Amino acid sequence: MTVTAYTLALVLDLFCVFLGYRFLFQPGPAAAGYGVPADPEGDAAAYLTVKGLRDGTFGVLGLALLAFAGARAEAWFMLCVVLVPLGDTLTVLRNGGTKAVAFGIHFATAVVVLIGAALLFLV
Repeated sequence: MTVTAYTLALVLDLFCVFLGYRFLFQPGPAAAGYGVPADPEGDAAAYLTVKGLRDGTFGVLGLALLAFAGARAEAWFMLCVVLVPLGDTLTVLRNGGTKAVAFGIHFATAVVVLIGAALLFLV
């Protein structure tokens, strides 16, 4: 179970780093994949940058916690950060995105993060 918990945490952290990179360097496709398209050349440019920085920072912080503070600290971090994909679910639903994206991507991510946190608490 320890290998599974650490592997899942590592994958989730690296995925956050990837999402941050994508929002910073490919903001249009990243926004469309998020479920609420935004024009990176228009008024949304700053918000897309903020999203990229937020996601990337969460990933780097998660990696640092896993490497230097251990499983329990990472578990608490993940338990707090689960609010982000839950909020993203509501954001997509409130802004014209599809239920498939809201629940199939964002809510599903929240569930996986909760499972990851639970597994790390058991380590």
